[in-house]
Amino acid sequence: MKLKKLAQLVALMGVVGPVMAQEAAAPAMQRVEVTGSSIKRVAKEGALPVQVITFDQIEKQGITTTEQLVRTLSANGTGADNMTSGNNVFGADADRVSGGASFASLRGLGPSSTLVLLNGRRIATHGASGKSVDLNSIPLGAISRVEILKDGASAIYGTDAIGGVINFILKTNYSGVEASVSTNDTQAGGGATRRASLLAGTGSLESDRYNIMASLTVDKAQRLNGSDRSFVNGYQPGRGLSPDTTGTPFANQMAGAGTALGASFQLPGDANKYLQANPLSFQGKCDSIAGMSQYQTELWKDVTSPLRTKYSCAYDYGADYVLQFPVERANLLSRGTFQLAPDHRMFVEVLGSRTKATAILTPMQVQATVANKNLYPVGGAYYQDLSAYIPSFDKTKPISYKWRANDVGNRTQENTTDNARVLVGFEGNFGKWDYKAGISRAESSTKTKLTDGYSYTDKLYAALATGIINPWVGAGQSQTKAAKQLIESTKFRGDFQHGKTTLTQIDGSVSGELFQLPAGALAMAAGFDLRREGYSFGQDVDAIQILLAPGNAALKDASRTVKAVYAELLVPVTKDLEMQLAIRRDDYSLVGATTNPKVAFRYQPTDFLLFRGSASKGFLAPSFQQLYSGSLSQELPNGVIDQEGCAKHPGVPEYCAIDRLDYKTGGNTNLKPETSKQGSVGIVIEPVKGYSASFDYWAINTKDRILNRTPQIVLTNYQALNQYIHRNPDGTIEYVQAGWINAAGSRVRGLDVGLRGEGKIRDAKWTATLDGTYMDSFKFAEYQGQEYQELVGKFYTRDLYLRWKHNASFGVSRGDWSGLLIQSFSSGYKDQVPNGGKGAPPPGFKPDVSSYTTYNLSGTYTGFKNTTITVGIQNLFDRDPPFTAHNVDEVVGAGWDPRVADPRGRSLSFQLKYKFM
Repeated sequence: MKLKKLAQLVALMGVVGPVMAQEAAAPAMQRVEVTGSSIKRVAKEGALPVQVITFDQIEKQGITTTEQLVRTLSANGTGADNMTSGNNVFGADADRVSGGASFASLRGLGPSSTLVLLNGRRIATHGASGKSVDLNSIPLGAISRVEILKDGASAIYGTDAIGGVINFILKTNYSGVEASVSTNDTQAGGGATRRASLLAGTGSLESDRYNIMASLTVDKAQRLNGSDRSFVNGYQPGRGLSPDTTGTPFANQMAGAGTALGASFQLPGDANKYLQANPLSFQGKCDSIAGMSQYQTELWKDVTSPLRTKYSCAYDYGADYVLQFPVERANLLSRGTFQLAPDHRMFVEVLGSRTKATAILTPMQVQATVANKNLYPVGGAYYQDLSAYIPSFDKTKPISYKWRANDVGNRTQENTTDNARVLVGFEGNFGKWDYKAGISRAESSTKTKLTDGYSYTDKLYAALATGIINPWVGAGQSQTKAAKQLIESTKFRGDFQHGKTTLTQIDGSVSGELFQLPAGALAMAAGFDLRREGYSFGQDVDAIQILLAPGNAALKDASRTVKAVYAELLVPVTKDLEMQLAIRRDDYSLVGATTNPKVAFRYQPTDFLLFRGSASKGFLAPSFQQLYSGSLSQELPNGVIDQEGCAKHPGVPEYCAIDRLDYKTGGNTNLKPETSKQGSVGIVIEPVKGYSASFDYWAINTKDRILNRTPQIVLTNYQALNQYIHRNPDGTIEYVQAGWINAAGSRVRGLDVGLRGEGKIRDAKWTATLDGTYMDSFKFAEYQGQEYQELVGKFYTRDLYLRWKHNASFGVSRGDWSGLLIQSFSSGYKDQVPNGGKGAPPPGFKPDVSSYTTYNLSGTYTGFKNTTITVGIQNLFDRDPPFTAHNVDEVVGAGWDPRVADPRGRSLSFQLKYKFM
């Protein structure tokens, strides 16, 4: 159904209703505010189709982090926004400055399109990347419930919420002391988690006219290595998977003018001119070194030139990835609420958190070339003579080589993110009119230290040129003591980079009834939101001096002011039909002003039947980093093919097997805002009390979508994007211009399904739920003029747009006992085809990645005084992630994909909670 038709339907009818059809509320019930509206009303009525998850549900599922919670949402994207996938420097949207952070991405539209709120108010975005709220900063131990507004482009909270809103509601007015500890240990070892929390409060608003509460949560996640899980295996060539890299611990020699192999070499009876060689390859012994294998040239011949790979070894560095890196978190929340008068309250809220995440990446890949002045010298103790295999080998010349520098160590980054927010607010009512106002200051700062695996470029290159360091360490061998000391002397350890975001906000709103209509009261709300946003990013050292240093170019202090006003009307057209009309105007000091409306309806002709729908417009301004981040020069792996040049100069390495091609990324001050038009229509039925079903069809069209274009995309689409390929006078590529652009856009369609049931068998109560999302279509165009491509059910390097995802639960309670069984399901998809999809894949290649289903089981006992004990098993049947032939370079994962699956396997969780008062 087209968006225009959705809007027409809404115009005829009117406002989004609650998740479930409910009976009319009793007049005595308290009015509350529900996510998606500023108008308070009777709690049973609701305002929008909001998914609600309580803290009790979170605990019983064994969820210990906000990231885990968000990943259970069927409406959340299946993307690389989790901490495992984020531990990466490759890929379309690899964020080189958000190591240790995790983000939400509703509808798979990206973190920037999901608005994350705390008690309905914004908080600072991640200190380094600045793109969205880091989920680690949310104090999960202080959460009362989470409300997910799947209807995006909220005129109330911000039309930048194109994908939707996640609102974390904190506990308030708590009295007593409660402590809890929890553990989660994997059966296969590694990746254990621990958490302890303390919640304390005193005072009663009703009797003491005040309440002061505080919550402290500390948790820790231990390291999980790829070597700890058998399914992490990037060398399965019979199934279409093998490493596409020749950076090996036992180095491959490279050709080059002035080196032992010369500009290229030939073998007797072979007219080809080859560019790399390894004695282990000639001997068929590449696998004598752990993790190495013979390069599978036939599998990648159209992606990486056979001239470079046929006589080379490969290395499965994807299996070296750290699947869960060490993380330590501490979250503190303190809130004081004071009853100034019977109908007026003041509160002060202080939030602080610290996350220390140790991102561990695979060792660097080093190239010894004439230009780098780090060739292995003639006469060196480890000089490798290949004249027995290559007649033209000139042992009077130094050796050029490519080396996976395992002896330098894993590239290790310690990322510490501190978040703080102070909020002073007032709320209350004057008769039937409610008001709220607040002023807040929030900051997020991230500091990155390099603790191992990084060296000063000049020092390391000079050390390699001495010949003391051995790039050909064989099985059972190791570097000498002198070599180890020399390597250590080249390393950089210390503060590397830092970033900070700030948010100063003043907001307020008033809501109430204007007058009575025949069908009921006409209610309204009006509010304002004034924000000052700031961002800065800098280097503590000159990153250019450090080999393969992470991060972005420095960005001096940038700031902007956002002024927003909004209004909302709730119009009872008839007894059964209610309309919601809202409008919001935002004025960005650096981007401009925009006005966006929203119209919705709720029609309930009978007690058991409800119709609902909405239509709205969205507006997402570019972030500071997208606009202003400095230009950063990087390199692509060896073997890149210039399709245009190679067609004109077949077999010429400078076109057909390019050595370390340069590309540039950075901000784009010409970026336009991303805009959207979206809508939904739905039905809720409750044929029998306690049993209900909801079906909501939604559609989102975006225009000028902001994304990070990769150099691979430019090279693949060279005919349309040739202006971004900069060439030398001889026609070879000098560099490729990548970075932030406005893509043509996306067209997304889907169906949300919610099923609820509850009942009683003798003295036992049971509940059953299912929340699922069917992705009907996700069409996307990378650049203007490109035909929209359907991505649902296909491998893609950003998000995987799975056809169906759901979480279903069945719970039973009787007396002091309760149990919960949860099923999580993700449908399969078409796998990435080896060799860029050219030629026939090997016979063992299966084009489909299997679906992924896991079960979690927990039991809770409350029979001991003031004590709650919960024991659970996650991944009950120990399901391994489904196999994928995806090659690791664009998305983390060797033989598996962390965007879909959890690598921890079966685990046992235990939680003990005790209330002292």
